[in-house]
Formats: sequence, C-alpha cells, structure tokens
Amino acid sequence: MGQLRSAEQATFALKLAKIPISSRHVQRLAQEIGNEMAHQRDDQVIQQRRRELPVRVSATPEVVAVEVDGGRLRTRAQGCGPGVHEVQGKEEKVAALMTLKSPTFEHDPQSEPPPSFLQPRRVRRLVTQMKGLAGENTPDRPEDAPDLQEHAVEEEEPAPQPPPSQPPPPSKAVDYSGRPQRLVRTCVASMSCSDQFGPMMAAEAQERDFYRAPRKAFVGDGAEYNWSIHRGYFADFEPITDFLHALCYVYLAAWAESDTEAQQWSLYETWLRACWQGRVSDVIAELEGVQQRVGMPPDGEELDKKDPRRLVSEALSYLGNNQRRMDYPRYRREGLPITSSWVESLVGDFNARVKSRQQFWNRPKGPEPILQLRAAVLSEDERLDRFFAQRPGNPRRGRKAA
Repeated sequence: MGQLRSAEQATFALKLAKIPISSRHVQRLAQEIGNEMAHQRDDQVIQQRRRELPVRVSATPEVVAVEVDGGRLRTRAQGCGPGVHEVQGKEEKVAALMTLKSPTFEHDPQSEPPPSFLQPRRVRRLVTQMKGLAGENTPDRPEDAPDLQEHAVEEEEPAPQPPPSQPPPPSKAVDYSGRPQRLVRTCVASMSCSDQFGPMMAAEAQERDFYRAPRKAFVGDGAEYNWSIHRGYFADFEPITDFLHALCYVYLAAWAESDTEAQQWSLYETWLRACWQGRVSDVIAELEGVQQRVGMPPDGEELDKKDPRRLVSEALSYLGNNQRRMDYPRYRREGLPITSSWVESLVGDFNARVKSRQQFWNRPKGPEPILQLRAAVLSEDERLDRFFAQRPGNPRRGRKAA
C-alpha cells in the first residue's frame, strides 16, 4: 500500500517511453530488487564481522564524516485484511557516509557565530524546523516574544537588532570560511534497531576505507543510540554533537528565562556565542542558576512542553550529557563538520519517498526494500548501475561496471 502511488507514477513514466507495464508489476519488481539489495547488504555485514570484507575504493580518503539520524513514517499491522489497522509511527534510521575536502587551521577560522545564527527571523524559522523534525512543539509566544510558527515568518515583527533586509530562506549549513566540502556521499537506511544498524554502517565504512582515514568525524544529535553506535563501531572517530540542536535548546531556554524580547534575544546570543566558542560549561553554570529561579520539574509530573521549568531542564540535560562532544573551536581547526545537516537533509530525501498521509507500511519491515532502492539512488558512487551489471540474468554480468 505504501508504494502503490509511486508504482503508478513509474508505470506512467514507462508508458510514456512506450514500455507497457502495470503498476503491480512495477511494485513487484521494486520489492524483488530491494530485497536482493537488503540480502546483499546483510552478506556484507557478515563479511565485515569476519574481517573478510574487501575495501572497494582505490585510495584511502583524507577526511571522512559519518552522520546518523532518523525519520518517522507510519506503519500498519500486517495480516488484518483490507484497510489500515493499528497505526503506529516507526523510525527509519539513516546514515550518510561522506568523503570531504577541508583544510586545517592553526587558529579557529571563525571564532564568532555565523551571521545567520544572529538573525531573529531566520533563527526562529530554524528552531521551528528543527523542533518539528524532532516531533516537539515550541512554546507559545508571549505578546512581546517572537512567534515560532512557520506561517508567521512572512510577517514583520519587532526585534532587538533586525537585519537590514529580509534574510534568505534558512539553511542548516554552517556558513564559515573554510568549512568542509562534500565530495562523495553514500547512504545506509533501515528499519532495524541500532544494534543491527551499527554493523550496516560499519560495513559501508569498511568498503570505503574510512577506518584508515587520517581525519574522521562521527556527528549526531543527542540521541543515545547514536553514541552507542559510535562506541561500538566508530570509537576512533571524533565524536561531535550537532551544533544546531544545541542552538535550539539554548534558544528555548532563553525564552523561558526572560520577560522581554530584548532580554531574551540578548541571553540567547550570549549562550549561543559561548557554545560556539566551546565554553559550554559557562552556559551550564548559568542554566543551573536559571533552574533554581524558575523551579525544578516536579518528580513524577509530566509538564507542558512550553513550561519554563521543562525547557530549562531539557537544555541543562542536553548540554550536560553532550559537553565532552562540543569542542567546536577544535573541530573547526581540524576541518571537521560541526552539524549533522547533511544527514538531516538526507532524511528528508528518504521521507519524500516513504512518508505521506496516504502511505502506511506493513510492520515490521514493509518499507525495507524501498529504503534499499532509495539508498542506492541517493548514493553518489553509481552503486545502482553496479548492482544491475552484476545481477544474475544481466547479459553484462561479469563485465566491469562503468
């Protein structure tokens, strides 16, 4: 059911090319090929565990980054007859493995935050976007505080230091000079749990010779499963907590602490600059004082998502748990990425195929074949061509793929 609409679109495109085929046939082929890719991936995991998986690239990369994130899609119970039964949201895990080009620096190449992080309207939109991805709501707007709703972005609002002109649409890339440039990206995606997903990522990294790269980074948000994968399979990669999630937490905590917009924005800028410059301990110390003023969250009581006590407590928890992975000046000097924006954008590319109001996937692994096809299409190493060239029954099998 989840892929029928896309199968119909593919059928229409093939008919335009004068290739008669039914949508059901397209659907069956997609399932068949996706399952073959999943089996091939699982075989590579077994090889990697046995230390038998060969390196596929000709040269060891200089700089690499592994980023991991997750998206949400809707699933239904299987075997319950026609229609949608027992709807549940489930997470698909997505990893981006990238070779990069980046210089190193003797000093921090940008000790001040990028201008885009100091533009009220742009930051507001960024926080809304990020918190929306996390499935969370931003707090209601007091009369003198910025509106965090996306539809209000086009309206003019007062700001302590408004930008001279309307800023461009928000970008989740960090705009500092000398930032890492992506060369080649490959993808891994699955509905599997983190214990199974980590080995899949490790097999992909092994094939691309990531483990011998001189500079390597592992970037994720604060989710514990990200760091369990890091500890288990990428322990010698530099662990980096996504800066943009930290931005969101300090932004919301600043709005929970202050009374006027000018005070709120000033506090946000102070905390943002401290995090950017690696002074996370200073922010934690100030947040501890704020927590005492607004009050501690009561034990055993579920607070409203916009309650100041909760917002400050969540910021304290996030920064405290991730402080050792937030040495951003050093990461910039070493030419490493400090956000997980690449994989978050990639999750959007996956969700464009597997997530909509009309799509419900059978549990537990209904979307698994489509995720493999999508990963092959979005990987920048011609793996889809390689797969078909080597697939049994292909007349070109045995020849070297172009």
